Amino acid sequence: MIAIIDYGVGNLFSLQSSLKFIGQEAEITADPDKIEAADQIILPGVGAFEDAARKLRESGMAEIVTAQAKAGKPLMGICLGMQLLFEKSYEYGEHKGLGLIKGNIVPIKGAVPASYKIPHIGWNALAFRGGAAKGEEPLFRYTREGDYVYFVHSYYATDCAESTIATAEYGAELTAAVAVGNIYGCQFHPEKSGKTGLSILKAFCEI
Repeated sequence: MIAIIDYGVGNLFSLQSSLKFIGQEAEITADPDKIEAADQIILPGVGAFEDAARKLRESGMAEIVTAQAKAGKPLMGICLGMQLLFEKSYEYGEHKGLGLIKGNIVPIKGAVPASYKIPHIGWNALAFRGGAAKGEEPLFRYTREGDYVYFVHSYYATDCAESTIATAEYGAELTAAVAVGNIYGCQFHPEKSGKTGLSILKAFCEI
């Protein structure tokens, strides 16, 4: 069973529907026992980092997710959920993340040409990095370099070259996916990325 963490942030039902479409049992839950019993955990998220981080901690999910990840359970953060895995975000101030992945979350504005629209919304091709470039990344088992995925974001991860497994070009090279051991993050939305996104979810469920 895949536990989709419910802490009041995120489009949970489309993610659950995508997982069910590929034949996976997925439950939206904030029950510690169900999260502990799950085979994999997905941390979704949309909106502002500060608000999401606060809700994650106030709900008790931050401690549970961190403990499960450190125990070796596969964890995937999606969009804002990926950003929460990092040490800090500089979205309207400075805010502490879960610290499971080294690096920071910073504005796209200033990194891309002024003519580029922000938020970055749309389909972009994945460029493999690190182990993915060598064909060694299990998350991309069914994905080819150059496959397109769907993004909606105004901030991105930086100072994380060691964990970056894919980037996307949007006037600058933006971090698209990261991996550190059993911990994964996708800045894009697999549940909105058609067959490629479903393939990525399928691969995660097999980890």
